[in-house]
Amino acid sequence: MSNDSLADLLFQQLQGAPLQQISQQLGTGQMQTSNAVGAALPLLLGALGKNAAQPGGAEALFGALQNDHAGGLDLGGILGSVLGGGAPTRQTDGGAILGHIFGASQPRAEASLGQATGLGGDKTAMLLKILAPIVLSFLAQRFLGGQGGAATDASGLGQILGQERQVQQQQGGLGGGLLGAVLDQDGDGQLGLGDILKIGGGLLGGGR
Repeated sequence: MSNDSLADLLFQQLQGAPLQQISQQLGTGQMQTSNAVGAALPLLLGALGKNAAQPGGAEALFGALQNDHAGGLDLGGILGSVLGGGAPTRQTDGGAILGHIFGASQPRAEASLGQATGLGGDKTAMLLKILAPIVLSFLAQRFLGGQGGAATDASGLGQILGQERQVQQQQGGLGGGLLGAVLDQDGDGQLGLGDILKIGGGLLGGGR
């Protein structure tokens, strides 16, 4: 049984050609793109974990996966559709998906990730719009398509995403630090951008 987090597993699937395509779309170097994707995936999955913990949240997410993302395009197909510039569908509309994932926290998520990774706001918004449909497609394939199996209902999915959120926050790192700053500030949170930039400094500087 793999001990990798969902974010780790998806990050591994994006290595190679997908990461190159995203890098070209953003106009950024592959290392910077890789660092940004590595921070964005825990943020997206952690936000889904928080949403799934709300009353009715897991049921709403499970229904969306079933209705819009099950049995659809694979990762390469999703990426091609998102980057192709065609009219977005419910499966590929990253902007709409981000609105559901982050709600009112979306501007803070984009600004925090942009500053922490050096991408800036516009490119960060573009990156999250690319990754959001990929994350939901990944979850649908993994938990509705028999690949990884454990979540066959809403409560199972909610439990797995809750565990993912805990893992990311315990691991810390850039993604975990962003997760705490963006999602767990209830107006009085003391984890500011300065803390995030310190968290990200070692990672982006090549330190471990």
